[in-house]
Amino acid sequence: MKIIIGSDHAGFDLKEALKESFDGMVDVGTYSEDSVDYPDFAARVARAVSSGEFERGILICGSGVGMSIVANKFSGIRAALCTDTDTARMSRMHNDANILVLAGRRTDVETAAAIVKVWLDTPFEGGRHKRRLDKIKNIEEENK
Repeated sequence: MKIIIGSDHAGFDLKEALKESFDGMVDVGTYSEDSVDYPDFAARVARAVSSGEFERGILICGSGVGMSIVANKFSGIRAALCTDTDTARMSRMHNDANILVLAGRRTDVETAAAIVKVWLDTPFEGGRHKRRLDKIKNIEEENK
């Protein structure tokens, strides 16, 4: 599975630590703790997942809220801010989340790594949840 990862300055340290724990992530920045604008990096990741270039993405900013807002503006994106493994599991099982958002200022490396592992390993259940995702897709189409 091809994973794209991006962060702003507040998520930089956590992004770097996660890249060490999970091989093969494609990093689209930022590349330092110098102040940057989170929408730029959220858009890079969300656009790449929305287009199908990457199956899933990970975004990290200070609280995770800004990245979530931006990512969910893109067609077909289901970005989920997860602060624990149970939320990560449910975001995959029930929502087929294709972008995981983490709070760099509120999540330690060990917890974040556990969240990422669960999120990557958990399949979408389908069934009644597929019907609900189809409704979300229809809402997206109606509001273009």
